[in-house]
Amino acid sequence: MTSHIIPVEEFDYVVFGGTGDLAERKLIPSLYHRLEDGQIVGSSRIIGAARSRMSSGEYREFAEKALNEHVGSEKLDPAVVEDFLSRLHYAAVDAKSQDGWDDLKALLGDVGRVRAYYLAVSPAIFGDIADRLNENGLIRENSRLVIEKPIGRDLQSARDLNEEVGRHFREDQIFRIDHYLGKETVQNLLALRFANTLYEPVWNAAHIDHVQITVAETLGVEGRGNYYDKSGAIRDMVQNHLLQLLCLVAMEPPSSSDANAVRDEKLKVLRALRPINSANVGDFTVRGQYTAGAANGAAVPAYLDEVDDKQSDTETFVAIKAEIENWRWAGVPFYMRTGKRLATRMSEIVIQFKPVPHSIFDEDAGKLASNQLVLRLQPDEGVQQIIMIKDPGPGGMRLRQVALDMSFQESFGAKSPDAYERLLLDVIRGNQTLFMRRDEVEAAWKWIEPIISAWGETSQTVRKYTAGSWGPAASVALIERDGRTWVDDLN
Repeated sequence: MTSHIIPVEEFDYVVFGGTGDLAERKLIPSLYHRLEDGQIVGSSRIIGAARSRMSSGEYREFAEKALNEHVGSEKLDPAVVEDFLSRLHYAAVDAKSQDGWDDLKALLGDVGRVRAYYLAVSPAIFGDIADRLNENGLIRENSRLVIEKPIGRDLQSARDLNEEVGRHFREDQIFRIDHYLGKETVQNLLALRFANTLYEPVWNAAHIDHVQITVAETLGVEGRGNYYDKSGAIRDMVQNHLLQLLCLVAMEPPSSSDANAVRDEKLKVLRALRPINSANVGDFTVRGQYTAGAANGAAVPAYLDEVDDKQSDTETFVAIKAEIENWRWAGVPFYMRTGKRLATRMSEIVIQFKPVPHSIFDEDAGKLASNQLVLRLQPDEGVQQIIMIKDPGPGGMRLRQVALDMSFQESFGAKSPDAYERLLLDVIRGNQTLFMRRDEVEAAWKWIEPIISAWGETSQTVRKYTAGSWGPAASVALIERDGRTWVDDLN
């Protein structure tokens, strides 16, 4: 079985920050793959824009180097590379002055195709770029604006940023990207729930014991220490990625697959989260920071050795017990954890069902284990349904737990597209289903901000954990005092 490729209409993609790390590692390779698969057609163009002075020819050399490094020279099709590079152009512009904008305007011309502006730059200049685009008449009815996290560092700064880009772009033109939502497994969660009769009838507190959401990294801050030290795991991962995954698990069935219908239901989940404040933050959250240890078979330094502030108490690990106060989920805890320098690179959602109410089997058959539905986001995207079966062979009834396993690569004969590949072209399609709406972002901050404040009010310090472990011992206690256990590795 193979996936079905649907081309998109012709477009101009302007990438501000076109010479930066994100463009090099993700955007350029992703657009190459979409051309390779036949989704980019006609005279569609990709235009890099940055302050650096270079010609379009030099930008093509930059892009070719990025493809060789991040796709792999042995995997590149020379004919596709030639076609791709011919579509690349470059404009040197300054976000804070008029320098270069006339050149960009001339390059874009008066063609009526879709224009997407991707802001792969610091959020501090989002507003400046939006102002310049407006002043130079570069915003049209079919223009789109793509912005990356962080969307603020608290509720007020998120509101300010949304106001800045909202001065010139309508909400239906703004695409707030969260690459986790572009992963195949995340979208398959919607299909599993709403395209089958199997799961939705039991998707509630009567049948589900708890939910675990884990996003674990083996890497440290990797040269981003001073940026990360001002952010921490709760701002970098929980406020966006983990809460978005929680919303997709917990939301009510939308009336349709329309973007706003889906996002309306996600918003309801965020508004139903039980507040965490200074009265309960010690019971519902754990902060951690890695010390020196080993990762990927090599010795690695402590977090404090990678940042300038040697007294920093910024968290590199967070575990949270969240509760959703509505009828569907009353009494069902959602345990979330994320961290750097953990034992394994793994992103999973585990739906833990309740045990059967009564066992008809003798003790010799073995202990009954509860069913689980496991959605693997990385490293190998797929879905596992954990069930109990009889162990084959003679000798009586012996029960054991097995996984009905669907790997997307094995089932469809190809590796799933990178999340950016899907999201970049969803922008061209004008499909906002997998992008965050303004009120979602602000609702997430309304829940997160009191947690950050409570950590300061209660002087909740970071707990140390050894690099290469599964985080501080307190995160184990967080779930085990409820009689539950983290699922560390089901692969």
